[in-house]
Amino acid sequence: MYPLIDKDATGKQIKRIMDYRGITVKQIQEALGLSCVQGIYHWINGISLPSLDNLYALSELLQVPMDSLVCGSRKYVPEVWYDAQQLRLLAYYRKMYAA
Repeated sequence: MYPLIDKDATGKQIKRIMDYRGITVKQIQEALGLSCVQGIYHWINGISLPSLDNLYALSELLQVPMDSLVCGSRKYVPEVWYDAQQLRLLAYYRKMYAA
């Protein structure tokens, strides 16, 4: 089965981050160049989802990755990239704490 987006949980997540950042629906409307606030309330209430363009702009405005806004059935595991020095340090700490 392929992953599905939970509209209700995504709307709650968007609202939670908006509240945390102190950003209003009106500010989002202006920043995204939307004609009215109705669509944003539809996102928040789980009626619809932002378009990909709006989601991208919203993630920039709220200063979070897009995956932090979208809630679904897929388990998000961020990919971490280490350089050679960080890998050596990580291996050292693993050996040190494994003993």
